[in-house]
Amino acid sequence: MSGPLPPLAKPEFPLAEPELLQLGTAQDEPCLRADAARNRARLLDAAARLIAEHGAAGVTMEAVAAEASVGKGTVFRRFGDRTGLLTALLDHSEKKLQAAFLCGPPPLGPGAPPAERLRAFGCALLRRAVDELDLQLAAEPSAERRYSVPARQVQHGHVVMLLRLAVPDADTELLAHTLLAQLSPALIHHLTRQCGMSLERIEANWSDLVTRVTCQEPPR
Repeated sequence: MSGPLPPLAKPEFPLAEPELLQLGTAQDEPCLRADAARNRARLLDAAARLIAEHGAAGVTMEAVAAEASVGKGTVFRRFGDRTGLLTALLDHSEKKLQAAFLCGPPPLGPGAPPAERLRAFGCALLRRAVDELDLQLAAEPSAERRYSVPARQVQHGHVVMLLRLAVPDADTELLAHTLLAQLSPALIHHLTRQCGMSLERIEANWSDLVTRVTCQEPPR
């Protein structure tokens, strides 16, 4: 018979909402000059057109430069590399998602029970992944950066906070990673495009998973 479990480690996150962070790269200045902001928007518009026409695979630094009628060096100076460019395209939707779950209306935002907020958070992340799947896959950080990018840290901190309220005796730091793995773009790609599963089925499974983890049924 196994002995008692060791005490849980001291939490890495406070029991409070994480602060709103943006996804963009460190090269993005907080306040761009008007002309720099226009140039940045012009490049992002060109990249968005290429994605609409050719998918994320069609977005290269050279292609964006040609589409925007600028030199390739301009694109590299603005975004650093292809991942930085694709990350910038995701920045706007990431900010909207963060604002919704940190300070928006319930159940995604504050004011609903933690299990309900966790269900709403997972469904919001799933829908966003389906809508932007090619872009999210193309912008996926490398293995050594995947869990340290600001957006991932904010999402993990949010799930940790909700789990602490719903299941305070659990190892919420690790459990949050386990739950977020169910919402990864790579898995959503496999389930929706390779297995043919509907978004409704995946959302229902997420709700069931939250119920099993928190032992709190969704409202009737």
